[in-house]
Amino acid sequence: MALSGVMLAVSAFAEQTASIDLGTSRAPQSLSRKMQLLSGTGAGKADRLFSDRRTLAASATEDLDLAGSLVDAFGATITFARIKGLVIAAAAGNTNNVVVGAAGSNPWATLLGATHTLTLRPGAFVAVGTGEADATGYAVTASTGDLLKVANSSSGTSVTYDIHILGCSS
Repeated sequence: MALSGVMLAVSAFAEQTASIDLGTSRAPQSLSRKMQLLSGTGAGKADRLFSDRRTLAASATEDLDLAGSLVDAFGATITFARIKGLVIAAAAGNTNNVVVGAAGSNPWATLLGATHTLTLRPGAFVAVGTGEADATGYAVTASTGDLLKVANSSSGTSVTYDIHILGCSS
């Protein structure tokens, strides 16, 4: 199955202002990056997509198997060999945090390491892209390095998060 129109973009803008003798001084600051991928498996390409809205019960965790158990929008099982882009967004209505990373066994460690985590507070999001020139991406090793753990940080309430993974089958 081919992918088309694949783009990951992140943009930040802020402006500092200060009063001066004859008006206001402004210092606009911006940073933006985008990655546009073609269909395929080399540099600047991706051929697999997983996208879902998921809910975890209070104190629950799940391990997303990047090499063999995720299912795409058409019901086909996806096996990632490399990840080129990842976006995870915690729902603003969550009470608890969404914690990503540090699977107990076979962790996907090429992004966060085997034991590190990233905490997404309610409404927070993270986006990671490899860049168009990167042919390697973040490697996924089937059976030994392919589990992305996602956890609800506490008890009492469930959490909802959206996830979007772009990558390659080889």
